[in-house]
Order: sequence, then structure tokens, then C-alpha cells
Amino acid sequence: MRRPKIYLFGDSITEASFADGGWGSSLANHFSRTADVVLRGYSGYNTRWALKVKEKVLHPSESGLSPAAVLVFFGANDACLPERSSAFQHVPLEEYKQNLRTIVAFLKKQWPSSFILLVTPPPIDEAARLLHPLSENSSGLPERTNEAAGNYAKACLAVASECGVAAVDLWTKMQQFPGWQKAYLADGLHLTGNGNKVLFEEVVARLKQKGISLENLPADQPLLADIDAKDPLKSFENYYIR
Repeated sequence: MRRPKIYLFGDSITEASFADGGWGSSLANHFSRTADVVLRGYSGYNTRWALKVKEKVLHPSESGLSPAAVLVFFGANDACLPERSSAFQHVPLEEYKQNLRTIVAFLKKQWPSSFILLVTPPPIDEAARLLHPLSENSSGLPERTNEAAGNYAKACLAVASECGVAAVDLWTKMQQFPGWQKAYLADGLHLTGNGNKVLFEEVVARLKQKGISLENLPADQPLLADIDAKDPLKSFENYYIR
């Protein structure tokens, strides 16, 4: 048998998730003997661009088995305001919803047994965005607003409900805590170590609800505690994933 896989498909917050302390690297460490976490993050991408690459980056494995889970995390770039400095990344709200529907439908067709988890865009600290522009910004206005991010978060949750898949409401979750702007966002958009921890814990909780947990997944190869000290090699006979 092969180890189950967990795919992470998203934008820069996903691409950076394997950095030290990132939510993706934390997932890989958490499932280190039970599942392979596969990173498919693309900085700056919106759902329109994600549709262009989905078949190339989310293709069936050699075994033909569905991954245990696929996490889809887009919306932060779609929510860029159309009249400001990152307008080329903007995707209108209704198109964003339809793009998410298309991605979910694609995943359900290709990997029918996979658990699909949508993640909303995070909240936005507009003052911090002015201090960390991604491109030249002479307007004095942030390219994103928290209100717009919230609208896309609600749209993401609506699509998840409509399509019968799970979701993490990161936009709401982070704002439940006082001082969330500095605690969870490094530049008004991307996550701090604490922000990564919040997302990691939310994802682990959703996976566990679906039975994707250390308690339920078999360990890959014999654990040291299970190896017979008097006859170590016997423990490896006919053992792949138990």
C-alpha cells in the first residue's frame, strides 16, 4: 500500500506554508509517519488562474488512488479591489463563486473519495497593507480591504455549503481575538507564526472530523516500540502499512 496524500492547493499563503513554522510544514510534521502532505501553492494566483493549472498540478497519482484530502485556499487575491494597484488579480465575486464550484466539481470527478476542504481568505489589516505594497501604489489606498475579504469569505462558505464540502472560516476565526491584526498577520495579509498555528489547528480539527487523524491512519513501517528486540527482522516480514 501507499501512504495517503493530503494536497494543499492555493496562493502565496499556501506556497509559503512549508516555511519554518508554517501551517503546511506543521501538517507534514503532524502526519510524518502516516500521510504525505503535497504542496501546490502559487503566489499571487486567483481562482481564474487556478482553473488554468488545475489539471497540470492536481493529476491522478500513479496508483490511481484518491488522496485522503484536498484543501483549496483561494480568495485573498480574487478580493483585490478592481480600481486599485493589484486590479489585475481581481476576480468578481460571482465569478469567484463559480470558479470554486468548478474546482470542487473537478476534484469530485477526479478523486471521488477525497475529503474536500475549502478555506476562506483571511482578514485584512488595511493599515499594514499600505506599509507592505506588493507593487507601486501611489493612491495611498490599500489594494485590499477587510470588508471585501469578508464578502469573499462568505461566498466561499456559501459554495462549500452548496457543494456539500467542508470549510474553515479563517476570516471570522482570526477576528475573534483582540489584536488579531498584529498577532496573526505579518504584513496585513500573510500569516505570522501564530496565524499559521490557528490555521493548522483548524485544518487538523476538520480532518479529524472526517477520520483523517493519527488515531485512524496506520503508521508507515514498523514503529520502534513494535520491533522485537530478540528478533528485529521478523517485524518487517510482510509489513508495508498496517
